[in-house]
Amino acid sequence: MMKPEKNALHPEEEPGVLSFGKRPRPQEMIIQAFLIFCAAVSILTTLGIIIVLGTESSAFFREVSLWEFLSGTSWQPTVGEFGILPLLNATIVTSLAAMLVALPLGMGVAIYLAEYASERVRETLKPILEVIAGVPTVVYGYFALTVVTPLLKKLLGEDSVEVYNTLSAGLVMGVLILPLISSMCEDALSSVPRSLREAAYAMGATKLETSTQIIVPAAFSGIAAAFILGLSRAIGETMIVALAAGAGPNFTLNPLKAAETMTGHIVRISGGDISYDSMDYRSLFAIALVLFLVTLTLNMVSRRIVKKYREVYE
Repeated sequence: MMKPEKNALHPEEEPGVLSFGKRPRPQEMIIQAFLIFCAAVSILTTLGIIIVLGTESSAFFREVSLWEFLSGTSWQPTVGEFGILPLLNATIVTSLAAMLVALPLGMGVAIYLAEYASERVRETLKPILEVIAGVPTVVYGYFALTVVTPLLKKLLGEDSVEVYNTLSAGLVMGVLILPLISSMCEDALSSVPRSLREAAYAMGATKLETSTQIIVPAAFSGIAAAFILGLSRAIGETMIVALAAGAGPNFTLNPLKAAETMTGHIVRISGGDISYDSMDYRSLFAIALVLFLVTLTLNMVSRRIVKKYREVYE
């Protein structure tokens, strides 16, 4: 007697076979609900930040014109001058100094870990980089103030380097974001298929030529995303610039002079005795809104670069 054929289109009818058509079990529904809750919390938190920044900033811009805010070269709330250029300029100077340190060193570390280091060396260096990333930023700030600044005074002259300066803050900030950039670049380089390396070696390329001319261009999208993310991290850094860069808005391009960044100004003013209905208080939200828009723009540029230059390997 012939047995009836099993219905392959309805495996739920077969005992012991996982069914994709049945309703999920209660445990799975609880886990799914928890994951949805976590995603909703992050989204709602971001929306809350945007609403608060927009509400408080709108009250500020009702009394200060947007053109004056963006083009003014003097930030003195006591006399009604709210030009953000001095704060924005100091933020850019410290961030560029940080990237001048973090980009070449991070790229060199990434190439070494991905292409040259043995497995034993990689397992040793990676935790060291993670330890550097875990050091509190206030420690970096005091290191910049007590070690890097005196060193700059010895190298460049006592009179040319001020006690608080954006260069020392930027250099130490570059060390801070070095683990982030090197780790992301190393992941991007390691994701390049080995077939490209073998093809380059078969053509007679050296290991250095393969690393710099084949692997690095192939991982350009990931490397660019790492650089932009590192720049966003430098722009948003607070304690290092608050301790080492300076405590007064100064519109200068000289990195050896004191200047106050946007984050440093927020820390200094918010820690003082200010009224919640004053222009000083509302100006903090306007500065925070600029920071939010800058980092958002950098993240959007990063995503666009990754989407445009991503290489798909089969």
